[in-house]
Amino acid sequence: MSTDAPSLFDAAAESGDPAVTDPTRPLADRLRPRALDDVVGQDHLLAPDAPLGRMVEAGRLSSIILWGPPGCGKTTIARLLAARTGLIFEQISATFSGVADLRKVFTTAARRHELGQGTLLFVDEIHRFNRAQQDSFLPYVEDGTVVLVGATTENPSFELNGALLSRCQVLVLRRLDDRALAVLLARAEAMAGGPLPLTEAARAALIIMADGDGRYLLSMVEQIVGWARLRGVGGRPATGSRERLRPRQRGHGNTRKAPLTREPRSAGHT
Repeated sequence: MSTDAPSLFDAAAESGDPAVTDPTRPLADRLRPRALDDVVGQDHLLAPDAPLGRMVEAGRLSSIILWGPPGCGKTTIARLLAARTGLIFEQISATFSGVADLRKVFTTAARRHELGQGTLLFVDEIHRFNRAQQDSFLPYVEDGTVVLVGATTENPSFELNGALLSRCQVLVLRRLDDRALAVLLARAEAMAGGPLPLTEAARAALIIMADGDGRYLLSMVEQIVGWARLRGVGGRPATGSRERLRPRQRGHGNTRKAPLTREPRSAGHT
């Protein structure tokens, strides 16, 4: 079968929506929610009577630490919070950034602050900053130069210093449950303009293999699209047999996605 057959996502791309027309962007990025109401699996934080829902309703965002497993929506939530509260979104990664990068961000944010414009500073993998680097945030968080939103997969009570934790509210994000993953799968199929070539058993196996990680689920969907393109969209559906779609076993090569088991020690940071 020719590899030039149309992709499952070609029909959606014809709409001209920039969210789907760039084929170089991962599917997870093209399907990133454009509104907080579209975020799945985190209603305990985003509902109107939940912590983030109340902050958005008041139009005033406090510094927070988002603690949760990979692929649960930490970066997306931070971006949407900035948009909803009128803050400029700045993003750095503790993995790749150092003191010089922090100084540059703080200087720019201070200039904005003088002009009455706030900055939401999103720090991915914030637990990777050492104690001295974490301390550098304190004066800028304290005087409102930045609203800090840190993201971590590690227990903040063990990985962040007490001075920073005392200035932030720790919010725990949950692994995406099967219902939330099914919503993401349906959105991917809506973008594709039709169902993926999977049997019901294969769809169920796909959800199990994702293990609560929405990004990983959508990555597998892209692989399925490539498989379907090689065989033609109308090819025989994948069956979800044990040999072809074997769910990964926790504790056997899948420890990265193990569920969170340690809650923050201090009740004041939950």
